Amino acid sequence: MSDLPRKAVTRTAKLAALPIGFAGRATWGLGKRIGGRSAEIVAREVQQRTAEQLFRVLGELKGGAMKFGQALSVFESALPEEIAGPYRAALTKLQEAAPPMPVRTVHKVLAERLGEDWRELFLEFDDKPAAAASIGQVHRAVWRDGREVAVKVQYPGAGEALLSDLGQLSRFVRLLGPLIPGMDLKPLIAELRDRVAEELDYGLEAAAQQAHAEEFADDEDVVVPGVVHQCDQVLVTEWIDGIPLSEVISGGSPEQRDRAGQLLARFLFSGPARTGLLHADPHPGNFRLMPGPDGEEGAADWRLGVLDFGTVDRLPGGLPEMIGVCLRMTLEGEAEQVYEALREEGFVRESIDLDPDAVLDYLLPIIEPAQAEEFTFTREWLRGQAARVADVRSPAYQLGKQLNLPPAYLLIHRVTLSTIGVLCQLNATVRLRDELDDWLPGFLPDQPASDADA
Repeated sequence: MSDLPRKAVTRTAKLAALPIGFAGRATWGLGKRIGGRSAEIVAREVQQRTAEQLFRVLGELKGGAMKFGQALSVFESALPEEIAGPYRAALTKLQEAAPPMPVRTVHKVLAERLGEDWRELFLEFDDKPAAAASIGQVHRAVWRDGREVAVKVQYPGAGEALLSDLGQLSRFVRLLGPLIPGMDLKPLIAELRDRVAEELDYGLEAAAQQAHAEEFADDEDVVVPGVVHQCDQVLVTEWIDGIPLSEVISGGSPEQRDRAGQLLARFLFSGPARTGLLHADPHPGNFRLMPGPDGEEGAADWRLGVLDFGTVDRLPGGLPEMIGVCLRMTLEGEAEQVYEALREEGFVRESIDLDPDAVLDYLLPIIEPAQAEEFTFTREWLRGQAARVADVRSPAYQLGKQLNLPPAYLLIHRVTLSTIGVLCQLNATVRLRDELDDWLPGFLPDQPASDADA
């Protein structure tokens, strides 16, 4: 592959080929049907070819196109199985790998940012990338002090590519819609676009990662690699080994799945409470399942390694208390109080009147995982939820259309949905209630004064 395609006309042409390719394969499939092939076999072949082209184009372009593909990949659990199957492998590839940029380009960026003598900073540097992401790729190396490190090098022209891709994808959003039936992709693309400048700034990423690394330094459950060096377009962090979460999803044991799911839920809720930051890119490529500190691999010893802090939501007081309060009141069936809280926070516009009991009925199935002591997240459960809110004939669809998502909650909402998607991919049994009790402000009722004083 050549350098990251930067010219807008080149990238637009590649993205434009996606819907054209979809149409072409549909025609090809019709020809197969006329030739006597069964509809099921033909549909599967068409979907497989579509998935392969989707990965090739989004992965090759990187930038916003790949980021969009990664965002989609965590929602595949909500797809009907006959659609999800052919797309799953192709979309999951975007979580761990993409075609690499040329070695000469990597060396050029390192020379420009670290100096012509950049090799003196490393005892070893592997030219073969260990991983590729939407705006950069990672190389394994050994820092001059002997530490194993991950060197993230930003693609030249990544900012321009991100903005160009997301702008073009917004034009094709109706054609891409069938990938996730019932999901409005426009807000997803708009939100990704809003985060471009922040994610390109490795200084902000380094600060967010180091804050987590320091807070979780002695944690028994979560490992965050520390920052070693940072400058424009280059970020050097400690290297961590482990099983990529995508591999746990595809072939992990039930014990690994459950442990990974529990730790993922723990990190989602404890991170904001402990650091004032919400890790906002929860696709499986950013997590590793690691043995315990002394190499233990018992069910209770596995730890969660967390990577990539390029996208975070800044929540100085942790997650908003209103989320915990509303969740608790919903579980307790307090329809009127929940409705008033949602209206006060802007989830229900002043110009709209809804039936509080109908709102409660809409919310209760969604928060089912918080009702039991433990809950098994499955693709079937998520598909049921997606079908309920996407069916234009259902009361849930009609009510959902009238609800509003305030801007302050947009990223929290996306991260929560994405995390649930990953938990369903893991098929993990999780004690979610334990994490809510420990970390979600407002979820537990206030202690009586006598208890607090005791």
